[in-house]
Amino acid sequence: MLAYRSVELMPSSSPDSVGAECLLLVHIRRVIGLVTYRACGECAEGVITDVVLDEPFRGCGLGTRALSYLRSLHPDVTWRTTLDARLTRVLLRRMRIPRATGGRCSHGCPGVAVPFGS
Repeated sequence: MLAYRSVELMPSSSPDSVGAECLLLVHIRRVIGLVTYRACGECAEGVITDVVLDEPFRGCGLGTRALSYLRSLHPDVTWRTTLDARLTRVLLRRMRIPRATGGRCSHGCPGVAVPFGS
């Protein structure tokens, strides 16, 4: 799909959840998807809590691109997920992001968001 190259990836605070961050996928000034996550800088663990991508943009590699970009933003974080929906399960398995039972990191915090650029 030609839109792949014109999609910008923009880190942002999550509007739905306090302490969560999200990675917006923007195509021509319109949000076409997002990855919501929490990362704990104390134990270097991150939890992906949501992956959403508009129907016309699924299957063209944007999910893989977004998760790869997220890993590059936080290179020292070990990622896992709480998602189990069919559409996201394949993507997360392909990216080798294991399923976790809860949204907490190993030392019990609910996942304190790591500020962008840290």
